[in-house]
Amino acid sequence: MQNVYDILTERGFLKQCSHPEELRELLGREKVTFYIGFDPTADSLHIGHYVALMTMAHMQRAGHKPIVLLGGGTAMIGDPSGKSDMRRMMTNEEIDHNAACFQKQMARLLDFSEGKAIVVNNAEWLRSLNFLEFMRDIGVLFSVNRMLTAECYKQRMERGLTFFELSYMLMQSYDFLVLNQKYGCILQMGGDDQWSNILNGADLIRRKEQKPAFALTTALLTTSEGKKMGKTEKGALWLDPNKCSVYDFYQYWRNIDDADVENCLSLLTFLPMADIRAMCEEGGAALNAAKRTLAFTLTEQVHGTEEALKAQQAAEALFGGGGDLSHMPTVVLSAADIESTGLRVTDLLVLGNLSKSKSDARRLIESGAVLLDDEKVADVYAAIPAEKLESGAILKKGKKGFVRILKG
Repeated sequence: MQNVYDILTERGFLKQCSHPEELRELLGREKVTFYIGFDPTADSLHIGHYVALMTMAHMQRAGHKPIVLLGGGTAMIGDPSGKSDMRRMMTNEEIDHNAACFQKQMARLLDFSEGKAIVVNNAEWLRSLNFLEFMRDIGVLFSVNRMLTAECYKQRMERGLTFFELSYMLMQSYDFLVLNQKYGCILQMGGDDQWSNILNGADLIRRKEQKPAFALTTALLTTSEGKKMGKTEKGALWLDPNKCSVYDFYQYWRNIDDADVENCLSLLTFLPMADIRAMCEEGGAALNAAKRTLAFTLTEQVHGTEEALKAQQAAEALFGGGGDLSHMPTVVLSAADIESTGLRVTDLLVLGNLSKSKSDARRLIESGAVLLDDEKVADVYAAIPAEKLESGAILKKGKKGFVRILKG
């Protein structure tokens, strides 16, 4: 079996590693317990988390044991990495609810049966932590001067950094120590923006326990230009279909730039690298087919085969003249909706989440970006004829925004 370290390297996951040669040799020789932490600051994972989940899945398939650490404790502080302002403080109830949502979504990709993976919540030890004992045993091993050189803190120094947030690195490092002591965990993995936090955890174990411990970071999901992926006009690309429709999720991947297809297939699917390279090297029609493969495969992994097929059929109905329109995003108008909107296109663009406001909708119409059943809408006061609602009228915004309007 190929060493998982080489698999992660070949597929573009690997960014930084504290002891690369030692870790590679260890992963090829024995089963390793490792962990990745997820702070449940929302009630759904988003696509930014998915690279971490894929990393865990590759490791698990190679025989290693993942620990999913849900940050029921650290989420009360909030990681300052990449944040210009302090996060909103959350209640225990909010955090616990979000953690339960995370675990359910993770089960689509990770095997939690028969102890093959462990789910732990750091609230178990952090919420009851004795501050004085913690500072005496752990805080004494951290240099504030060194901590402030970390990128996650340097970005916040000009606008202000609270001691509350400064302690996040200590908490995350302590998590690694606890998992090492309780479960024999020797490897922490995470996104490359977490390098300072992860490295300090490994250093803490090596200093306090005199044992090997390793830090490894993976690539963030970015475009070829270095911009973070996973944002749509409607918001983040959530894994919960109630927060981001399956159709919108599918269409996002169907419409990514050509330059990003190979990287996304490598990081977000399990397709063999030889197949991925073959699809992407040819360009043209082959690259367009690769986008369809990416969209369907990733949607299937996240939402299941049935939902992926529905999204694919809806896309084909819109772009290829075939398929089932019933699976595309749909707004069903009540009698009250019809009365309040007067079936005005501007109102329906807002109702269908194709526009943020009526003024924005008017600008879209004036720029020629709005179509009603493939005919350009030129009048900002235009309304949809009521008879069109029986079979469904399709509003389009540009090339990527669609909604079907039906009478309830």
